[in-house]
Amino acid sequence: MANKLDIMDLRQIINLHLDGNSNRKIAELLGINRNTVNNYLSSMKASDLTLKDLQALSNSDLSELFSPKTTIDNERFKALMAFFKTMHPKRNHPGFTLLYHYHLYQTQTNNPYSYTQFTQHYQRSYNIPKGSMKLQHEPGRELYVDYAGKKLEVVDPKSGEITQVEVFVATLPFSQYTYVEACYSQKREDFIACLNNALAYFGGVPQAIVSDNLKSAVTRSSKYEAVINKTFKDFALHYSCAINPTRSYSPQDKSLVESAVRLTYQRIYYPMRQMTFFSLSDLNTEIQKHLKSYNNVLFKLRESSRSELFQSIEQTLLKPLPGQIYQIKEYAQAKVQKMGYVYMSADKTYYSVPYRYISCQTQLHYTPTHVEVYHKNERIACHKRIKKRGTYITNESHLASTHRAYNQWSPEYFISQGRKIGYNVELFLTGLFEQGDYPEINYKRAVGIIQLSKTYSIERVNKACLRAVQHDIYSYQRIKNILKNNMDQYDLEIDEDKSSHIPGHENIRGKENYQ
Repeated sequence: MANKLDIMDLRQIINLHLDGNSNRKIAELLGINRNTVNNYLSSMKASDLTLKDLQALSNSDLSELFSPKTTIDNERFKALMAFFKTMHPKRNHPGFTLLYHYHLYQTQTNNPYSYTQFTQHYQRSYNIPKGSMKLQHEPGRELYVDYAGKKLEVVDPKSGEITQVEVFVATLPFSQYTYVEACYSQKREDFIACLNNALAYFGGVPQAIVSDNLKSAVTRSSKYEAVINKTFKDFALHYSCAINPTRSYSPQDKSLVESAVRLTYQRIYYPMRQMTFFSLSDLNTEIQKHLKSYNNVLFKLRESSRSELFQSIEQTLLKPLPGQIYQIKEYAQAKVQKMGYVYMSADKTYYSVPYRYISCQTQLHYTPTHVEVYHKNERIACHKRIKKRGTYITNESHLASTHRAYNQWSPEYFISQGRKIGYNVELFLTGLFEQGDYPEINYKRAVGIIQLSKTYSIERVNKACLRAVQHDIYSYQRIKNILKNNMDQYDLEIDEDKSSHIPGHENIRGKENYQ
């Protein structure tokens, strides 16, 4: 059974078709069966949406419209393989032709393959040797990339330790304009960094990048349909190009880049053979000097150099670079906590998501600068990455209204709310927060005071607060008692010695009764 197309492949088919590529060329660029491309594009054109509309859909919506399909009918394929078993032993018989046996196959089968598919399946199944031909390369169509087999060296100036470094080579096959860079490894981070630098050097993006079956590029190699790793696919989507790994055990697929590697040994390695480099940047600076002369050497037959061919023909056919270079994404799973945050274990930090996703499983996509949160292929949050352990990074719009209000609480916030009610309430709340109590305790008291203005009139609350401020008493319960017992209705009279704060009343005896 053929591999299933994932959402990235679907987007690549749409992008390449909108760029004006034929179905056959899309199949070649992506390394996907042409019938698969035909089937998907037919389904897309039959839908109510245009390809531009489909391109704008989210991954989840696009996945719902076009679920993955397989390209092989098992029963039909088994019937073809059974016919090949009886046909193949007769191959060496004089007068044997595939066309004759194809006509015989047609008469014996209800749903036969076309003659082209018939011959292709036979050649693949029985490894029929074929001749080779010189490939004609279109300008701006492909970029071949590989690593040189021989490494260069960098010496630590302090310890004298020698580190062998890899050499990345990228070439445009039409003009053979080449980029070379030394890096520490063939790992994913270095590979993507070299690709970013190569595209910046060329000043544009080809339709497809042809890579060897590197571990940093391909998850599983195959002669017919290699599995490209997720990071490399994401890189291709960022630059709107296709990835087409070379076939296993097919050195002719990468002959041009291997030729570029061989010339790199001659034009760059050899002139630097007696030089010692104490840093990778120094090595790359020297490489660039020799690379410039390498690209300026005249071809004998073309009477022009790689640089001239690139600048006069190929450069204008490359697609423009996006606004930003690609950054590698890492992936992690996280469940949204009850507080409305996801925990990123890599940095031990927390990032907010919209509160309606509480308890949902999400996927984190993070680069060195940003963190994105996805739920069912839909991005629900994006934050700048903060690497300080234990930090909560919050987008206010993600919080529920009650949480959002709580998050804004501060002494200044409540004092400003009190100012709206009246001057005496503002004085009372200012004095309240000047006390040494834990702020969150006073927040609750302040909320209570503000709520009293909804139960009693603003005038009465102001008078009650004035009475409390005059006696330097900052208590929610005291304000509540003053209002409940109508003590705010009495005039505030304070003796010079402030010996009593009890208001006058006909049933209250004075101090003269106790002499």
